[in-house]
Amino acid sequence: MKILRIVPILLFLFSAPEFAASWSGIVVGISDGDTITVMHRGKPEVIRLFGIDCPEKDQDFGTRAKQFTSDMVFRKIVEVARIGETSYGRPVAWVSINGKSLNKELIRAGLAWWYRWYAPHESELAQLERVAREKGIGLWSQPNPIPPWEFRRYSR
Repeated sequence: MKILRIVPILLFLFSAPEFAASWSGIVVGISDGDTITVMHRGKPEVIRLFGIDCPEKDQDFGTRAKQFTSDMVFRKIVEVARIGETSYGRPVAWVSINGKSLNKELIRAGLAWWYRWYAPHESELAQLERVAREKGIGLWSQPNPIPPWEFRRYSR
């Protein structure tokens, strides 16, 4: 009988957005390679891709990263698996479409860095970056690509 009292509470807790493991929505905007806007519960929600950092818009390959993201997910339904949030309160998530991770595909295409400070245990991202570097794919075709976190620091 006690379990019957707990069930409604559990249903409420696990249906709350912050406890939801993942959700689906249509991508309605692309800010840059690693930031998209997805419709969630009738409202647009800006999502930062987990574990990666794409070149800035004014940086080499920044436009290509944004175009790659747009080609892969714009106006399409994606699965969003929220991991946490940025210091600005923006959701950080894995985003996938048709079983493919946008986060991983950007690194595989040489259009993003593995963001090791925020995802230090993501060995698959590290491996994908290593392979892209070795093959000289995308931004790794340049002799000394500048990571976006350094670009942002020097641009200020």
